[in-house]
Amino acid sequence: MRDELEYRRKRLRFRAWHRGTKEADLLLGPFADASLDSLDEDGLASFEAILARSDPEIMDWMTGAAKPPDDPVVARLVASVPGAG
Repeated sequence: MRDELEYRRKRLRFRAWHRGTKEADLLLGPFADASLDSLDEDGLASFEAILARSDPEIMDWMTGAAKPPDDPVVARLVASVPGAG
């Protein structure tokens, strides 16, 4: 079980750093590095759902152009970026 979680975290970390736009990489990558080890299975599922969203949608959450979903991991992500939200 622990090995499965570690593999899942490693895969999510890679996906966070390789989004397609440098801006999203620089938002999601450092968050993944700092937060994934502390997320449980539900938190990892939430982060996977974030990664399924488009880069423009995530950027809108960060700039305050759109209201982010009511999710604790999204709230942590937005709070991790100075001046976001």
